[in-house]
Amino acid sequence: MLSRVAHSLYWMLRYIERADSLSRLIDVNRQLLLDHERIDSARLSAFWKPIILSTGEEDLFHELYPEDGSTAVVSFLTGDRRNPNSIVSCIAQARENARMVRDQLSEELWEELNSLYLFLNSNEGDSLLASDPPRYYEAIRRATYTFHGIASASTARSEAWEFMDLGRHLERADKTTRFLDITSFLSKEEDATGEGHSLHWLAILRSCGALGAFRAVHSGELSGEKVADFLLFSRDFPRAVRFCVDRIDRSLHRISGSPRGTCSNEAERLAGRLLSELSYGSIAEVTKKGLHEHLDSLQGEFNDIGAAAFRAYVLLPDQIEERPPIPAASVSAVVAWQMAQQQQQ
Repeated sequence: MLSRVAHSLYWMLRYIERADSLSRLIDVNRQLLLDHERIDSARLSAFWKPIILSTGEEDLFHELYPEDGSTAVVSFLTGDRRNPNSIVSCIAQARENARMVRDQLSEELWEELNSLYLFLNSNEGDSLLASDPPRYYEAIRRATYTFHGIASASTARSEAWEFMDLGRHLERADKTTRFLDITSFLSKEEDATGEGHSLHWLAILRSCGALGAFRAVHSGELSGEKVADFLLFSRDFPRAVRFCVDRIDRSLHRISGSPRGTCSNEAERLAGRLLSELSYGSIAEVTKKGLHEHLDSLQGEFNDIGAAAFRAYVLLPDQIEERPPIPAASVSAVVAWQMAQQQQQ
């Protein structure tokens, strides 16, 4: 497979997954606030602030929106094209990557992505967002579900599929850690009362679509430790970090053809080491280290895996560096031979 094709497929899925995650996060938190009408404007601003901080876009947000508030945050994360990681921007970038590799995609897959792009950039989409936000975000989620379903049903399990799966699960793991990290940015007042934490832990589970699966495993009172343990170490839940890293490791080995448990490049080594840490780690160790510090470390490792995969399969530096330079004497000999052949002709 051409490296540019692999790169486009990888990022197409990352952007699709990012848009899906953001639509979940925004809609869940909007609905949660409607259920807690006694939150005043100051607490409302404090509620949204951790969400912006967790995305890593706080500088751009404050540059574009001097005043905090629900409207500003929702606009910034949903339809602001000045934000490269808003939902509309992500779908536009996913479509552009898909356009460059249309010959690798089924017609149905391209049509579904193109339809979502056209909806988000239409008057119909703008009207629905203004009049009925829950339906707007539901439409985005359903379109991404359909996209994943079509991809699963119409894509051969070749290198193309593995690069798509690699991008999907790297992005999904990263977003799960960022959702978990939201509680690290709560104000001291919320931390003291515990009310802010309860709201955010519930929102985190719903944003990951994990509330039902979590309750099937954990009964009783909701606690941050239980939520973090489930979303970090579950082997069965598709958005848990451990589950995603297992799929990342599997995809990398299927691309290279090397057996799991070994490594043929730096990306495989990093993924295998991280999978081992998650397989034998515990929430007690995470709590001792600090949840925020641990999540920061995980996000750095995801970035390292993505960068290593890029170097291995897009830049291909190993092949370039290992190619021995041609000695000057040899070059001169080749040139002399070519000149002799031309003279004979």
